[in-house]
Amino acid sequence: MRRIALDAMGTDAAPQPEVEGAILAARERLAEVLLVGPQELLRQELQQHSARGLPIHIVHASEAVTMKDAGAKAFRRKRDSSMRVAARLVREGKADGWVSAGNTGAVMTTAKITLGALEGVDRPALAAVFPTSKGTAAVLLDVGANVDCKPEHLEQFAVMGEIYYRVIFGAARPRVGLLSIGEEDHKGNDLTRDAFARLKHLPLNFVGNVEGRDLYNGNVDVIVCDGFTGNVALKISEGLVEAVSSLLKQSLSSTLSSKVGYVLARKAFRSFRKRVDYSEYGGAPLLGVRGVCVIGHGGSNANAIKNAIRAAAEFAEGRINEKIEKELAGAVLGQGGS
Repeated sequence: MRRIALDAMGTDAAPQPEVEGAILAARERLAEVLLVGPQELLRQELQQHSARGLPIHIVHASEAVTMKDAGAKAFRRKRDSSMRVAARLVREGKADGWVSAGNTGAVMTTAKITLGALEGVDRPALAAVFPTSKGTAAVLLDVGANVDCKPEHLEQFAVMGEIYYRVIFGAARPRVGLLSIGEEDHKGNDLTRDAFARLKHLPLNFVGNVEGRDLYNGNVDVIVCDGFTGNVALKISEGLVEAVSSLLKQSLSSTLSSKVGYVLARKAFRSFRKRVDYSEYGGAPLLGVRGVCVIGHGGSNANAIKNAIRAAAEFAEGRINEKIEKELAGAVLGQGGS
Protein backbone atom coordinates (compact mmCIF):
# COMPACT_ATOMS: atom_id res chain seq x y z
CA MET A 1 0.00 0.00 0.00
CA ARG A 2 1.03 3.57 -0.61
CA ARG A 3 1.58 5.75 2.45
CA ILE A 4 -0.44 8.99 2.41
CA ALA A 5 -0.01 11.87 4.87
CA LEU A 6 -3.31 13.48 5.83
CA ASP A 7 -3.56 17.01 7.22
CA ALA A 8 -6.00 16.21 10.01
CA MET A 9 -6.74 19.86 10.80
CA GLY A 10 -7.97 21.05 7.40
CA THR A 11 -11.75 20.71 7.19
CA ASP A 12 -14.29 23.02 8.75
CA ALA A 13 -15.14 20.30 11.29
CA ALA A 14 -11.59 18.97 11.82
CA PRO A 15 -10.43 16.51 12.95
CA GLN A 16 -13.59 14.37 12.90
CA PRO A 17 -14.03 14.01 9.08
CA GLU A 18 -10.30 13.41 8.63
CA VAL A 19 -10.14 10.67 11.27
CA GLU A 20 -13.31 8.98 10.00
CA GLY A 21 -12.11 9.24 6.40
CA ALA A 22 -8.74 7.79 7.33
CA ILE A 23 -10.46 4.85 9.00
CA LEU A 24 -12.61 4.22 5.92
CA ALA A 25 -9.55 4.34 3.65
CA ALA A 26 -7.54 2.04 5.91
CA ARG A 27 -10.39 -0.47 6.20
CA GLU A 28 -10.65 -0.65 2.41
CA ARG A 29 -6.86 -1.00 2.18
CA LEU A 30 -6.64 2.05 -0.05
CA ALA A 31 -3.52 3.32 1.70
CA GLU A 32 -1.56 3.46 4.92
CA VAL A 33 -2.48 6.80 6.52
CA LEU A 34 -0.31 9.19 8.49
CA LEU A 35 -2.66 11.45 10.47
CA VAL A 36 -0.90 14.76 10.97
CA GLY A 37 -1.99 17.08 13.77
CA PRO A 38 -2.00 17.52 17.57
CA GLN A 39 -1.13 14.08 18.88
CA GLU A 40 -3.41 14.03 21.92
CA LEU A 41 -6.41 15.42 20.06
CA LEU A 42 -6.07 12.84 17.28
CA ARG A 43 -5.56 10.01 19.74
CA GLN A 44 -8.78 10.96 21.55
CA GLU A 45 -10.69 11.12 18.26
CA LEU A 46 -9.37 7.73 17.16
CA GLN A 47 -10.39 6.17 20.47
CA GLN A 48 -14.02 6.99 19.67
CA HIS A 49 -13.89 4.61 16.71
CA SER A 50 -12.94 1.02 16.09
CA ALA A 51 -9.53 1.56 14.54
CA ARG A 52 -7.39 -1.05 16.29
CA GLY A 53 -5.09 -2.89 13.91
CA LEU A 54 -5.65 -0.51 11.01
CA PRO A 55 -2.63 0.99 9.17
CA ILE A 56 -3.09 4.46 10.71
CA HIS A 57 -0.32 6.36 12.48
CA ILE A 58 -0.25 9.75 14.17
CA VAL A 59 2.45 12.31 13.32
CA HIS A 60 2.48 15.24 15.73
CA ALA A 61 2.09 18.84 14.49
CA SER A 62 1.47 21.56 17.06
CA GLU A 63 -0.11 24.20 14.79
CA ALA A 64 -3.01 24.45 12.36
CA VAL A 65 -3.60 26.83 9.46
CA THR A 66 -7.05 28.46 9.51
CA MET A 67 -9.17 29.75 6.64
CA LYS A 68 -8.33 33.30 7.78
CA ASP A 69 -4.59 32.83 7.37
CA ALA A 70 -2.91 34.22 4.27
CA GLY A 71 -1.08 31.50 2.37
CA ALA A 72 2.46 32.88 2.37
CA LYS A 73 2.25 34.23 5.93
CA ALA A 74 0.90 30.94 7.24
CA PHE A 75 3.79 29.09 5.65
CA ARG A 76 6.39 31.42 7.17
CA ARG A 77 4.89 31.82 10.63
CA LYS A 78 3.43 28.38 11.31
CA ARG A 79 6.44 26.18 10.73
CA ASP A 80 4.92 23.27 12.64
CA SER A 81 1.49 23.40 10.99
CA SER A 82 -0.19 20.14 10.08
CA MET A 83 -0.09 20.94 6.37
CA ARG A 84 3.58 21.88 6.41
CA VAL A 85 4.53 18.75 8.35
CA ALA A 86 2.48 16.63 5.91
CA ALA A 87 4.25 18.20 2.92
CA ARG A 88 7.61 17.68 4.60
CA LEU A 89 6.86 13.98 5.00
CA VAL A 90 6.47 13.76 1.21
CA ARG A 91 9.63 15.75 0.54
CA GLU A 92 11.62 13.50 2.89
CA GLY A 93 10.27 10.34 1.25
CA LYS A 94 8.34 9.25 4.35
CA ALA A 95 5.00 9.51 2.51
CA ASP A 96 4.02 8.96 -1.13
CA GLY A 97 1.61 11.89 -1.14
CA TRP A 98 -0.40 14.21 1.07
CA VAL A 99 -3.99 15.36 1.34
CA SER A 100 -5.42 18.53 2.85
CA ALA A 101 -8.91 20.04 2.90
CA GLY A 102 -7.58 23.20 4.49
CA ASN A 103 -7.01 26.75 3.27
CA THR A 104 -6.47 26.25 -0.48
CA GLY A 105 -4.07 29.16 -0.87
CA ALA A 106 -1.96 27.96 2.05
CA VAL A 107 -1.94 24.36 0.75
CA MET A 108 -0.76 25.50 -2.69
CA THR A 109 1.90 27.79 -1.23
CA THR A 110 3.11 25.02 1.06
CA ALA A 111 3.23 22.50 -1.79
CA LYS A 112 5.02 24.83 -4.18
CA ILE A 113 7.68 25.93 -1.68
CA THR A 114 8.19 22.64 0.15
CA LEU A 115 8.09 20.32 -2.85
CA GLY A 116 9.02 22.63 -5.73
CA ALA A 117 7.84 22.46 -9.34
CA LEU A 118 8.53 19.73 -11.86
CA GLU A 119 11.02 20.34 -14.65
CA GLY A 120 9.28 22.27 -17.43
CA VAL A 121 6.39 23.47 -15.25
CA ASP A 122 6.07 27.22 -14.70
CA ARG A 123 2.74 27.10 -12.86
CA PRO A 124 1.26 24.08 -11.06
CA ALA A 125 -2.48 23.70 -11.77
CA LEU A 126 -5.49 22.41 -9.84
CA ALA A 127 -7.51 19.79 -11.73
CA ALA A 128 -11.17 19.16 -10.82
CA VAL A 129 -13.23 16.16 -11.94
CA PHE A 130 -16.81 16.62 -13.19
CA PRO A 131 -19.47 13.98 -14.00
CA THR A 132 -20.94 14.00 -17.51
CA SER A 133 -24.31 13.02 -18.93
CA LYS A 134 -22.66 10.05 -20.67
CA GLY A 135 -21.51 8.55 -17.39
CA THR A 136 -17.88 9.47 -17.99
CA ALA A 137 -15.71 12.06 -16.26
CA ALA A 138 -14.32 15.38 -17.47
CA VAL A 139 -11.30 17.13 -15.98
CA LEU A 140 -11.12 20.93 -15.82
CA LEU A 141 -7.87 22.76 -15.10
CA ASP A 142 -6.88 25.19 -13.77
CA VAL A 143 -9.63 25.74 -11.18
CA GLY A 144 -7.93 28.31 -8.99
CA ALA A 145 -4.18 27.94 -8.61
CA ASN A 146 -3.39 30.66 -11.19
CA VAL A 147 -5.71 33.63 -11.61
CA ASP A 148 -3.60 35.20 -14.36
CA CYS A 149 -2.12 32.95 -17.02
CA LYS A 150 -0.02 33.17 -20.17
CA PRO A 151 -0.55 31.02 -23.29
CA GLU A 152 2.41 28.82 -22.38
CA HIS A 153 0.82 28.05 -19.02
CA LEU A 154 -2.34 26.76 -20.69
CA GLU A 155 -0.10 24.72 -22.97
CA GLN A 156 1.47 23.06 -19.94
CA PHE A 157 -1.96 22.56 -18.32
CA ALA A 158 -3.10 20.68 -21.43
CA VAL A 159 -0.17 18.27 -21.30
CA MET A 160 -0.51 17.69 -17.55
CA GLY A 161 -4.28 17.25 -17.71
CA GLU A 162 -4.05 14.80 -20.62
CA ILE A 163 -1.52 12.65 -18.77
CA TYR A 164 -3.57 12.73 -15.57
CA TYR A 165 -6.74 11.68 -17.41
CA ARG A 166 -4.96 8.93 -19.30
CA VAL A 167 -3.51 7.38 -16.15
CA ILE A 168 -6.46 7.80 -13.76
CA PHE A 169 -9.36 7.10 -16.15
CA GLY A 170 -7.64 4.72 -18.55
CA ALA A 171 -8.39 6.58 -21.78
CA ALA A 172 -5.85 5.82 -24.50
CA ARG A 173 -6.17 9.21 -26.21
CA PRO A 174 -8.22 11.75 -24.19
CA ARG A 175 -9.91 14.57 -26.08
CA VAL A 176 -8.50 17.94 -25.02
CA GLY A 177 -10.42 21.20 -25.45
CA LEU A 178 -9.77 24.87 -24.76
CA LEU A 179 -12.56 26.66 -22.88
CA SER A 180 -13.77 29.68 -24.85
CA ILE A 181 -16.94 31.61 -25.78
CA GLY A 182 -17.44 29.76 -29.05
CA GLU A 183 -16.22 26.72 -30.96
CA GLU A 184 -14.79 28.69 -33.88
CA ASP A 185 -11.01 28.97 -33.95
CA HIS A 186 -11.02 32.76 -33.85
CA LYS A 187 -13.39 33.07 -30.85
CA GLY A 188 -12.15 34.16 -27.42
CA ASN A 189 -9.75 36.73 -25.99
CA ASP A 190 -6.04 37.23 -26.60
CA LEU A 191 -5.16 34.48 -24.12
CA THR A 192 -7.36 31.79 -25.67
CA ARG A 193 -6.44 32.71 -29.26
CA ASP A 194 -2.71 32.55 -28.50
CA ALA A 195 -3.15 29.35 -26.49
CA PHE A 196 -5.15 27.80 -29.36
CA ALA A 197 -2.24 28.35 -31.72
CA ARG A 198 0.06 26.53 -29.32
CA LEU A 199 -2.26 23.66 -28.47
CA LYS A 200 -2.98 22.68 -32.07
CA HIS A 201 0.71 21.92 -32.57
CA LEU A 202 1.02 19.62 -29.55
CA PRO A 203 0.98 15.83 -30.01
CA LEU A 204 -2.38 15.65 -28.22
CA ASN A 205 -5.91 14.82 -29.35
CA PHE A 206 -6.81 18.52 -29.39
CA VAL A 207 -10.44 19.04 -30.47
CA GLY A 208 -10.29 22.86 -30.51
CA ASN A 209 -12.37 25.38 -28.62
CA VAL A 210 -15.19 24.13 -26.39
CA GLU A 211 -17.92 25.97 -24.50
CA GLY A 212 -19.14 25.79 -20.92
CA ARG A 213 -21.82 23.20 -21.72
CA ASP A 214 -19.15 20.79 -22.93
CA LEU A 215 -18.01 20.34 -19.36
CA TYR A 216 -21.04 18.11 -18.76
CA ASN A 217 -22.04 16.60 -22.12
CA GLY A 218 -19.18 14.08 -22.35
CA ASN A 219 -17.92 15.31 -25.72
CA VAL A 220 -14.50 16.24 -24.31
CA ASP A 221 -12.33 14.72 -21.59
CA VAL A 222 -9.89 17.48 -20.58
CA ILE A 223 -10.80 21.16 -20.62
CA VAL A 224 -8.13 23.82 -20.20
CA CYS A 225 -8.60 27.39 -18.96
CA ASP A 226 -7.04 30.03 -16.70
CA GLY A 227 -7.57 29.70 -12.94
CA PHE A 228 -9.97 32.63 -12.69
CA THR A 229 -12.39 31.20 -15.25
CA GLY A 230 -11.99 27.68 -13.91
CA ASN A 231 -12.69 28.66 -10.33
CA VAL A 232 -15.86 30.53 -11.33
CA ALA A 233 -17.01 27.45 -13.30
CA LEU A 234 -16.27 25.21 -10.32
CA LYS A 235 -18.16 27.36 -7.80
CA ILE A 236 -21.15 27.78 -10.14
CA SER A 237 -21.24 24.01 -10.62
CA GLU A 238 -21.18 23.35 -6.87
CA GLY A 239 -24.02 25.80 -6.33
CA LEU A 240 -26.02 24.38 -9.22
CA VAL A 241 -25.77 20.83 -7.89
CA GLU A 242 -27.08 21.93 -4.51
CA ALA A 243 -29.91 23.95 -6.06
CA VAL A 244 -31.01 21.18 -8.45
CA SER A 245 -30.82 18.58 -5.68
CA SER A 246 -32.93 20.72 -3.37
CA LEU A 247 -35.52 21.53 -6.04
CA LEU A 248 -35.72 17.91 -7.13
CA LYS A 249 -36.21 16.74 -3.56
CA GLN A 250 -38.96 19.31 -2.99
CA SER A 251 -40.76 18.31 -6.19
CA LEU A 252 -40.63 14.62 -5.39
CA SER A 253 -41.92 15.15 -1.87
CA SER A 254 -44.85 17.28 -3.01
CA THR A 255 -46.01 15.18 -5.99
CA LEU A 256 -45.56 11.57 -4.87
CA SER A 257 -48.39 10.23 -2.77
CA SER A 258 -48.07 6.45 -3.06
CA LYS A 259 -45.58 4.65 -0.85
CA VAL A 260 -44.20 2.57 -3.73
CA GLY A 261 -43.73 5.63 -5.91
CA TYR A 262 -41.96 7.45 -3.09
CA VAL A 263 -39.56 4.55 -2.49
CA LEU A 264 -38.67 4.31 -6.20
CA ALA A 265 -38.21 8.06 -6.50
CA ARG A 266 -36.07 8.16 -3.37
CA LYS A 267 -33.82 5.46 -4.83
CA ALA A 268 -33.49 7.41 -8.09
CA PHE A 269 -32.75 10.60 -6.17
CA ARG A 270 -29.99 8.89 -4.20
CA SER A 271 -28.49 7.61 -7.44
CA PHE A 272 -28.56 11.14 -8.86
CA ARG A 273 -26.93 12.57 -5.74
CA LYS A 274 -24.16 10.00 -5.90
CA ARG A 275 -23.38 10.81 -9.53
CA VAL A 276 -23.01 14.54 -8.88
CA ASP A 277 -21.55 14.36 -5.37
CA TYR A 278 -18.08 15.94 -5.19
CA SER A 279 -17.22 13.66 -2.27
CA GLU A 280 -17.09 10.72 -4.69
CA TYR A 281 -14.04 12.32 -6.34
CA GLY A 282 -12.45 13.45 -3.08
CA GLY A 283 -10.38 16.41 -4.14
CA ALA A 284 -8.37 18.18 -6.81
CA PRO A 285 -4.77 17.13 -7.47
CA LEU A 286 -2.22 19.92 -7.74
CA LEU A 287 -0.50 18.96 -10.99
CA GLY A 288 3.05 20.08 -11.62
CA VAL A 289 4.60 19.95 -8.14
CA ARG A 290 7.40 17.55 -7.29
CA GLY A 291 5.26 15.24 -5.21
CA VAL A 292 1.64 14.18 -4.84
CA CYS A 293 -0.74 16.76 -3.36
CA VAL A 294 -4.54 16.49 -3.34
CA ILE A 295 -6.63 19.43 -2.12
CA GLY A 296 -10.09 18.80 -0.73
CA HIS A 297 -13.13 20.98 -0.07
CA GLY A 298 -13.30 22.65 3.35
CA GLY A 299 -16.70 21.08 3.87
CA SER A 300 -15.44 17.58 3.06
CA ASN A 301 -17.10 14.69 4.89
CA ALA A 302 -15.53 11.34 5.75
CA ASN A 303 -16.37 9.93 2.30
CA ALA A 304 -14.65 12.84 0.57
CA ILE A 305 -11.55 12.41 2.72
CA LYS A 306 -11.48 8.67 2.00
CA ASN A 307 -11.68 9.31 -1.74
CA ALA A 308 -9.04 12.04 -1.57
CA ILE A 309 -6.71 9.51 0.05
CA ARG A 310 -7.59 7.03 -2.71
CA ALA A 311 -6.91 9.67 -5.37
CA ALA A 312 -3.51 10.49 -3.85
CA ALA A 313 -2.57 6.81 -3.73
CA GLU A 314 -3.64 6.28 -7.36
CA PHE A 315 -1.69 9.38 -8.41
CA ALA A 316 1.46 8.02 -6.75
CA GLU A 317 0.90 4.51 -8.10
CA GLY A 318 0.47 5.83 -11.64
CA ARG A 319 3.80 7.70 -11.44
CA ILE A 320 2.08 10.67 -13.02
CA ASN A 321 4.81 13.15 -12.11
CA GLU A 322 7.44 11.16 -13.99
CA LYS A 323 5.20 11.06 -17.05
CA ILE A 324 4.50 14.81 -16.84
CA GLU A 325 8.21 15.68 -16.76
CA LYS A 326 9.01 13.35 -19.64
CA GLU A 327 6.15 14.41 -21.88
CA LEU A 328 6.47 18.12 -21.13
CA ALA A 329 10.09 17.93 -22.20
CA GLY A 330 9.11 16.28 -25.48
CA ALA A 331 5.81 18.00 -26.20
CA VAL A 332 6.20 21.54 -24.93
CA LEU A 333 9.91 22.20 -24.82
CA GLY A 334 10.32 20.37 -28.07
CA GLN A 335 7.71 22.60 -29.69
CA GLY A 336 9.42 25.79 -28.57
CA GLY A 337 7.29 26.42 -25.48
CA SER A 338 8.72 27.76 -22.23
